[in-house]
Amino acid sequence: MQVNRLFQYNTLGALMAGLYGGSLTVGELLEHGDLGLGTLDSIDGELIVLDGKAYQAKGAGEKPEVVEVPADMKVPYAAVIFHEAEVIFKQRFEMTSDELHQRIESYYDGENLFRSIKIKGTFSRMHVRMIPKSASDVRFAEVASRQPEYTAENISGTIVGIWTPEIFHGVSVAGYHLHFISDDLTFGGHVMDYVISEGMVEVGPVDQLDQRFPVQDRQYLFAKFNAKEVREDIDKAE
Repeated sequence: MQVNRLFQYNTLGALMAGLYGGSLTVGELLEHGDLGLGTLDSIDGELIVLDGKAYQAKGAGEKPEVVEVPADMKVPYAAVIFHEAEVIFKQRFEMTSDELHQRIESYYDGENLFRSIKIKGTFSRMHVRMIPKSASDVRFAEVASRQPEYTAENISGTIVGIWTPEIFHGVSVAGYHLHFISDDLTFGGHVMDYVISEGMVEVGPVDQLDQRFPVQDRQYLFAKFNAKEVREDIDKAE
């Protein structure tokens, strides 16, 4: 029996606490999945994993910059899966992100399992942001307060991401955590909201969570976490 395993390196909570040093290479990460998201060393932009390739989207003046990530670059946090669609449907008319998410959730069998999400289509509006590079002594919520945001209109591309149950909030962010990359690889980032014109929506099952920790990272091993602050920062930043 095939197991749909979500591989997550480190936790979003550790990222919120300011642990930004990368300790897993992108090459190692891609051994565990072909679709997913995360961030890069020193939280330098948004990581987008699509079709087994990794891309970095970061703020660059008037428009974002998207580049393919080399295998030796390291990540402090990422989640990937070998995406296998269990639900596929065609979205034939315009919907806001909130409306489409409600439709997606109507296919869920229960509320306590992770899902992988892939939405390929044309978007009349796509609103993204990307976290700016930062030193580890600055809390994530503070860094996020000055993150650049960008909006594109009538753009084709793919949304990738993970839906997380409420009971795992802190390990990841409850609900939708989505990143976008355009077909021409010139626009992307962490999805804030969007309006889809039409597209194909895929929802994949997750049977198992493989949670890995940065066991060689001394900063992580001896960090003191404030659970209340971590949850508050996730709510602010994500």
